[in-house]
Amino acid sequence: MATDVVTMDKIVSLCKRRGFVFPSSEIYGGLGSSYDYGHYGVLLKNNVKAQWWRAMLQERDDIVALDSAIIQHPTTWRASGHLAGFTDPLIDCRTCKLRFRADKLGEEQCGRKPSVHPGEHEACSLTAARDFNLMFETTVGPVKEEGATVYLRPETAQGIFLNFKNYLQFSRKKPPFGIAQIGKSFRNEITTGNFIFRTREFEQMEMEFFVPPADAERWFEHWLEQRMNWYLELGIRPDHLHLRAHDQDELSHYSSATSDIEYLFPIGWQELEGIANRGDFDLRQHAEHSGQKLEYVDTADPSARYLPYVIEPAAGADRATLAFLVDAYDEDEIGGERRTVLRLHPLLSPVKVAVLPLVRKDGQPELAGEVYRELRHRVQAEYDDGGAIGRRYRRQDEIGTPWAVTIDHQSLEDRTVTLRDRDSLAQDRVAIDELAGEIEARLRAPWRSPKLG
Repeated sequence: MATDVVTMDKIVSLCKRRGFVFPSSEIYGGLGSSYDYGHYGVLLKNNVKAQWWRAMLQERDDIVALDSAIIQHPTTWRASGHLAGFTDPLIDCRTCKLRFRADKLGEEQCGRKPSVHPGEHEACSLTAARDFNLMFETTVGPVKEEGATVYLRPETAQGIFLNFKNYLQFSRKKPPFGIAQIGKSFRNEITTGNFIFRTREFEQMEMEFFVPPADAERWFEHWLEQRMNWYLELGIRPDHLHLRAHDQDELSHYSSATSDIEYLFPIGWQELEGIANRGDFDLRQHAEHSGQKLEYVDTADPSARYLPYVIEPAAGADRATLAFLVDAYDEDEIGGERRTVLRLHPLLSPVKVAVLPLVRKDGQPELAGEVYRELRHRVQAEYDDGGAIGRRYRRQDEIGTPWAVTIDHQSLEDRTVTLRDRDSLAQDRVAIDELAGEIEARLRAPWRSPKLG
């Protein structure tokens, strides 16, 4: 029987055991809130990003791609408001010597007394709150001096706004159109935690969609629907996903409307992605600070000029990866043996098919090698001949491989193999010559999470 009992500890354990994610710098004791993606984690996260690119570029013709610099001109952050306002209220606990966000004290735990929250015990002495800028500061050039100070970008969005004029000129696009980008961002968070959910170095998937001001509300609703559907189509269970509109008192000063797509993690409902109507704030700010005109001018009617409004769907690649892992995690029982399985959508699975000789003799490894070499040119495949076949099945189940090909004695006689399904455990006999086509057909077929019943 399958179970819905999934904890963050189980996810962390699986990720380390199977090579998805490791603590960074572990041989030196680690670095807080810093993680390295292992082989299967790289493949999974790349698949998440590939599906985002597919939704933005391949399935539409009104979005173009960008990869902007991580270090940008420092005036960028003055114009965007990050230098003056990108802060959190910081409080020090004199008892445990840890730092906390003043607005999140109820969610944190005292380092010396883990059973209580800071401020709940008379022994917890807190300093007064002070503003703490979240941007990482560094310098350019060989000498640290005034004027050489720059920042690691805290978001990828500003690189898009800086390039808006370039895209008007070369791409021959006119509003409505979007510019999409995936890249690293850096925030010197006061408190981090919950594995890869909140880290200081993270990857964003952001798109800025430029629209005529009068059409902004319609496009905002469009992107709310599009982004919700993206998660659902990739297997996230509907009852673990919802859309939450921001109240007026939590809206950013430039936003007329923002909604968060939230997922029910083991730690509760948390933001996966934000969709915001940013108005013309960003283009207006950069136009004022740079002295450049960033208006859209209709070539057919030069009097028709305006600063476009921007609709921004901004997602975290790491958080999305974590959500897919959590949602896919399952435990069941086969023949009295407990099994852990990642029921990932096949498009997201790190490995699509594993090739397994039943035994390491009688010509089976040689034929399995032939099958593997053929498959790996078509899909992400893996060869494994170590250990009992049942143990190899379990390993592939744990990394989310949807299909396993077993080469046995009959394979040598009639060139057919057993194709095992991860979720249904069905085993079909398939001719080797038809195997690659069968797997590709299954990859293209509609998929529904077995956890939906």
